[in-house]
Amino acid sequence: MTYSVAVSGASGYAGGEILRLLSAHPDIEIRTVTAHSNAGQPLVRHQPHLRSLAHLELQDTTPEVLAGHDIVVLALPHGQSGQFTDALADTPLVIDAGADHRLTDSAEWDRFYGGDFHEAWTYGVPELPVHGGTQRERLVGASRIAAPGCNASTVALSLAPGVAAGVIDASDIVTVLAVGPSGAGKSLKTNLLASEILGSANPYAVGGTHRHIPEIRQSLVAAGAVGDVRISFTPVLVPMSRGILATTTAPIAPGVSDAEIRAAWLDAYGDETFVQVLDEGEFPRTADVLGANTALLGLAIDRPANRVVIVAALDNLVKGTAGAAVQSMNIALGLPEGRALTVNGVAP
Repeated sequence: MTYSVAVSGASGYAGGEILRLLSAHPDIEIRTVTAHSNAGQPLVRHQPHLRSLAHLELQDTTPEVLAGHDIVVLALPHGQSGQFTDALADTPLVIDAGADHRLTDSAEWDRFYGGDFHEAWTYGVPELPVHGGTQRERLVGASRIAAPGCNASTVALSLAPGVAAGVIDASDIVTVLAVGPSGAGKSLKTNLLASEILGSANPYAVGGTHRHIPEIRQSLVAAGAVGDVRISFTPVLVPMSRGILATTTAPIAPGVSDAEIRAAWLDAYGDETFVQVLDEGEFPRTADVLGANTALLGLAIDRPANRVVIVAALDNLVKGTAGAAVQSMNIALGLPEGRALTVNGVAP
């Protein structure tokens, strides 16, 4: 069976990456692409690397244009996807790459986003440990999927095995992330200009203000965190177009051995294709995951500080967003999970 797809926000970074992946998917026909201010223009004017889709023209993002497809992917700015929920009620599968359907707590939505709150959809991080298994089981047959925030899924995947196994304390998490500016979208912003970021590293959303914090807490509670989940989260903008390198630490639970700590991550991800734990003493680079649907994790045990250190690298546009969406789509449709996805990055 071939599934017809419409992708909104197709002129942006996330929309473009979704299109790149879907263009190689044998079960998908990309029938419609939409945009807002760029409607009426050829797709390749804004995504010149997508040569196989040169025949497509960007249409207006309206319910009428998006309706009538088997799958609709909403790659819109936060707060804009929810308006299409009711209008797409007859669409068999809708995937939201924005934040509108990620959070279960309306108070958290009000605090970090504001505007109308919309119900949470099935979270699109298949490997994430949850009570009784992984998020993968919840995605089987899903009709509404919320793709993750890239920073949020990076940190959640880093910590969830330790939380689920009870080997770390989730009440004192510290994470610092080096992130590429593509995670902020394609809109023109002065702080994202090359002249502003080249040769510089710039922290932002410091002091508990980043919007992905409640999403991380939600994932860790689903993994079995007991008590308060407290996170000190500091992202740093660095001059690489894409990629995340997250260094996350948490206290070691009392009485836990080094072997038990490492076993928690190996048990969680040992059989996974797209989340891989590196050998002891090895740590990932963002260069090794560019273009891949792969998250690489390095684990260290810092006994003098009584903390576990997890270093995670992934491509924010692939495993962080578009790849997670396509992987979750495959699971929901009963297709091979890795179809149109690769573990291989691009080098140099």
